[in-house]
Amino acid sequence: MVLDLVPLWTILLAMAVFHYVVFDGFDLGVGILYGFVRSEDARATVMNSVAPIWNGNATWLVFGGLGLLTAFPLAFAIIIPAVYFPILIMLLALVFRGVAFEFRFKETGLRRFWDRAFFGGSATATFAQGVVLGTFIQGFKVDGRHFAGTSFDWMTPFALLTGIALIFGYSLLGAGWLILKTEDGLQRWARRAGRACLIAVLVAILAVSIWTPLSNADIAQRWFTWPNIGFLAPVPVVTALIAAGEWYALNRQQELTPFLGAIGLFSMSFIGIAISLWPMIVPFHYTLWEAASSESTQAFLLIGTLFLLPVILMYTAWSYWVFRGKVRSDIGYEVPQE
Repeated sequence: MVLDLVPLWTILLAMAVFHYVVFDGFDLGVGILYGFVRSEDARATVMNSVAPIWNGNATWLVFGGLGLLTAFPLAFAIIIPAVYFPILIMLLALVFRGVAFEFRFKETGLRRFWDRAFFGGSATATFAQGVVLGTFIQGFKVDGRHFAGTSFDWMTPFALLTGIALIFGYSLLGAGWLILKTEDGLQRWARRAGRACLIAVLVAILAVSIWTPLSNADIAQRWFTWPNIGFLAPVPVVTALIAAGEWYALNRQQELTPFLGAIGLFSMSFIGIAISLWPMIVPFHYTLWEAASSESTQAFLLIGTLFLLPVILMYTAWSYWVFRGKVRSDIGYEVPQE
């Protein structure tokens, strides 16, 4: 009897992607909002809110990329050439953002430059990720087992829309994080920013929800034919309820709820994409099972994963627990200059 490990690897890969979107998403969102903060003390507080945890969040990006390469090599071989330039831009932006993070505190004479670099790197990396997502949803030109398109197939209106939408989505996550971690004036500013981002996110969700089924008949049939429409109706209903709760929380003195509400909206969007594309991993050509590596390869990889994944989860939980609570501009990553 052969054990089918594809569902397990699908769950692991989906978990890695979702964890990356949430954990690195909010600190990229904080970096985007950072560009609109004017006070030096407020900027220091914003930076200190993500200083202890921003670097570890990228662990999920590595895990997701390696999981795709090893567990679904055919999908990796088709998807990566199709989005090579957005991924290259994303990685360079993330590196530049990390450099800006360090130099912002060390090279005070060019602090304004590194402030802009931190904002620019965060926004560029987020936009590139959104473009990759939009390109994935639209699908790829495939000839046999190879990508048959050009290096610029990702430059479509839909992909650019998802890039802009993700900027607002990550900013909403970042606003929720700042509400949780800051106080007084900066917290009030984060609430205002969160409300503006929430409106933009809801417009983007509506646009993508209309555009996607209009551009693909299979997706439209999955969502809008009976009895599917009855089974799937809770997805938009729950999304609307979460959005209403998020708006209420942003206008009240609640601190944790805005962050959880933003995660909830991302969760529902994630579920919506999964419903639209299941069981495809190379839309609309190869299923998860068709793109998977051999059973022996998946089993071998799973042994190491089951050892390392709990370590990653425990380290992540421990770091957030240690650095819980509010942050201040005078206590954090920055070391006062002599």
